Amino acid sequence: MFKKALLGLIALMFMTVACDDDDDIEIVPYAGTITGGPFEFVVDGVADMVSGIAIQNPNDLMGNGSSWVITDDAGNILGLPPTLNDLEAVNFDGAGAGICLIWHLRYEGVITGLETGQNASNLDGNFDLSNSIQVTRENVMAASLSGGPFEFIIDGEEDYVSGITVDDSEVVGSLGSFVITDDMGNILGLPPTLSDLEGVNFNGAGAGICYIWHITYQEGLQGLEAGENTSNLSGVFALSNSIQVTRLDVMASSLSGGPFEFIIDGNDDFVSGISVDDSNAVGSMSTFVITDDSGNILGLPPTLADLEGVNFNGAGAGICFIWHLTYQEGIEGLEAGNNAADLMGSFALSNSIQVTRMDVDAGSISGGPFTFIIDGEADFVSGITMDSGNAVGSMSTWVITDDSGNILGLPPTLADVEGVNFDGAGAGICLIWYMRYQDDVTGLEVGQNASNLGGSFDITNSITVNRVVPSAAVLSGGPFTICIDDMDDFVSGITIDETNAIGTNSTFVITDDSGNILGLPPTLADVESVNFNGAGNGVCYIWNIRYQNNVTGLEVGMNVSDLQGAYALSNGIQVTRNATAAATLSGGPFNFTVDGVADMVSGITVDETNASGTYSTFVITDDVGNILGLPPTLADVEGINFDGAGAGICYIWNLRYEEGLQGAEVGMNASDLQGCFSLSNSVQVTRSTP
Repeated sequence: MFKKALLGLIALMFMTVACDDDDDIEIVPYAGTITGGPFEFVVDGVADMVSGIAIQNPNDLMGNGSSWVITDDAGNILGLPPTLNDLEAVNFDGAGAGICLIWHLRYEGVITGLETGQNASNLDGNFDLSNSIQVTRENVMAASLSGGPFEFIIDGEEDYVSGITVDDSEVVGSLGSFVITDDMGNILGLPPTLSDLEGVNFNGAGAGICYIWHITYQEGLQGLEAGENTSNLSGVFALSNSIQVTRLDVMASSLSGGPFEFIIDGNDDFVSGISVDDSNAVGSMSTFVITDDSGNILGLPPTLADLEGVNFNGAGAGICFIWHLTYQEGIEGLEAGNNAADLMGSFALSNSIQVTRMDVDAGSISGGPFTFIIDGEADFVSGITMDSGNAVGSMSTWVITDDSGNILGLPPTLADVEGVNFDGAGAGICLIWYMRYQDDVTGLEVGQNASNLGGSFDITNSITVNRVVPSAAVLSGGPFTICIDDMDDFVSGITIDETNAIGTNSTFVITDDSGNILGLPPTLADVESVNFNGAGNGVCYIWNIRYQNNVTGLEVGMNVSDLQGAYALSNGIQVTRNATAAATLSGGPFNFTVDGVADMVSGITVDETNASGTYSTFVITDDVGNILGLPPTLADVEGINFDGAGAGICYIWNLRYEEGLQGAEVGMNASDLQGCFSLSNSVQVTRSTP
């Protein structure tokens, strides 16, 4: 009805042309005709997207606004994907079963009511809706079975079902199978076809009731296995109605009593208080049967008195079941070592009574791991929790061991554990455990090794407590060499790797080469703000220190060798501070006439009393500083013929410098020298024409 009304509204809109006083024609939106689909999806948790939708004659569309509209079959707006790409990205599987419609909307100007949660019939404005494309989302639908019910007598003759028909006219689902369950929903068999089902011999199943179902399902169904229960099926599936198959035979007694739980600890464990209701039992013979949880027969006590004389402690941990068996002559397989499932003949087993034989179980603990710094301050663990919901054992304690299993302490409660001061144990690793045990345990003493424990006990997982001393970071960068001059000198590019650093406090330490503390910049930025130029000639080192509150001696003026407490120093980065000072020249000045006769200087003396610098040379410049020569020694200076240079003035200097000097080349200007250097006073040489 909604769709017809909506299409009528669209037709009416096409018939309406509004004109204003100036005969302007109002634009009538046209949404066109959309093609594609219809689509049918199965709701199975796998994403389902539409595709192949197109608009016929898109050039004929009218309206300055457009959208795609998804509604349910009542017209309620579920989504408004703005483009076809957005529409084809919509996962329809998530909407559950039902029907929705896809429309194309064109509109002009303002349109109201175009919101998710509104109904499309409430749209108001100048708009047009296309035809719709239906998307059907179906849940899996099961087949319908007819036939039966069936009743068979367990008499050694084979019994098969027949005449079952399957109506799958409305089935939805890609996979199917028959399922045979008992009356508790436990899956007994999964015959894939009707012919396989009709080949099942129900006589061999013994007395009881089972049900035949047909299941329709999608890929990914879990739990569809013999031995599972249909209540535990997980996935997308549907079960048909069931057909009952009743197997009549010998009738069993009914047991009451228990269940029983025993702890395996060497003490005898007997059942008692079991009663047998045989008012409805049918069968000429009977016995008790004890099986494990796989049905293997462990014992056949003939009477209740014999049953109550069985010592279950000797069987070890596990689960066993006590049954009462009523049977007829000719039964086969009723022997210890056989499986009750292999019994053949006319018989009936009662309900079972479970006997659980448990080993001691400590459960599990969580919390930590803990890391403490050994610094004289008390360190306690906290936040440890214990999952002891299934713990078994009449006694319990906590156990603290070292990493070799030697028992260091036996705090009886968690509160006692959290009162242990781990700082006093020194550096190392210890482990916290929880233990449940019985009276027969041995070796549970401080000083013993946990590997020597004997008796009935169980220990949980362990929680590690690391007791560590401070560990410094790792510095990289440098070494640095600076020149003591009039320029500020800062270090840079130092990095700090704190991956394995341990310590509550941290700072940087600058020492001289004897370990005397010159500064304590707290951060790397502060280190890189230190002006090393002001420190004069020498070597210093940059360190990072990690320490605890108990450290003493960390003061400027102290020596790092005097530090006391819990601390760790990193590697050091060397900073070499070089100072240069040129020699003092005396002699001259010299005046030469350029006349073709060689002119050499002489009598120059070099006073190196206060000179410093690794390297030395002489420099000859013209009167504007251009370098004319670099004689390495005074003898080389006095071997220069100044007459050949022509008229002019030049200067003789002594240069002291360190590695890395740049610009000391003939043709360069002395003002361009860069690096760590010092120039002496100069000696003037004047070359005049006659």
